[in-house]
Amino acid sequence: MTDDRRAELAANLAGVEERIAAACAAAGRPREEVTLIVVTKTYPASDVRILHGLGVRHMAENRDQDAAPKAAACADLDIHWHFVGQLQTNKVRSVAGYADTVQSVDRLRLVTALSGAAVRAGREVTCLVQVALDAESGQQGERGGVAPDGVAELADAVAGSPGLRLGGLMTVAPLRGPYAGRQQVAFERLMESSSRLRADHPAANMVSAGMSADLEQAVAAGATHVRVGTAVLGVRPRLG
Repeated sequence: MTDDRRAELAANLAGVEERIAAACAAAGRPREEVTLIVVTKTYPASDVRILHGLGVRHMAENRDQDAAPKAAACADLDIHWHFVGQLQTNKVRSVAGYADTVQSVDRLRLVTALSGAAVRAGREVTCLVQVALDAESGQQGERGGVAPDGVAELADAVAGSPGLRLGGLMTVAPLRGPYAGRQQVAFERLMESSSRLRADHPAANMVSAGMSADLEQAVAAGATHVRVGTAVLGVRPRLG
């Protein structure tokens, strides 16, 4: 079964790699400008090991209760773990123990909690501010994230917090509002936010956008990281 699964993942990974390479070529960008993050949520540690053997070094999870045991089971591997889900403050201590990058920073209270946990763990955690393009000023997005006009304040807080490093920005293509169904326009808007951010924080140049269905639009807009789950791992059968 493991051999079958390895062959399946290898074929899927090759297909995604072809898509990223083609999107980079179409955008006139070098392939090495885009990092593939494989989202391994709901899939077992055995898949993580297979993917590592196939050369994947960036993996992402969105629930601490799944991620923590998986990261522990794969602690012998050189994996850069990304946490991409909405993060509750009561999970921060656990997440700061294994996540190298937290992509879903969207409120000041979370920055404070992450900073304290990272310092206690003796680690430096890279943080991306999650931008909600469907949120009005002062509001949070339906899928987490801060409204675009709240990015600067959060970014400054991250940059000034011990144990944290400001990496850049992340977004999820909105399902509602003016950008629904207009992924490339949404991602271009994120790039505008990134340009403003880099004026004050030049090293914060990560832009995480795009998933299985819209990675081409993200690459065209200028994303540095794409988060792909289904296209690599397949569709997980629903439990029950």
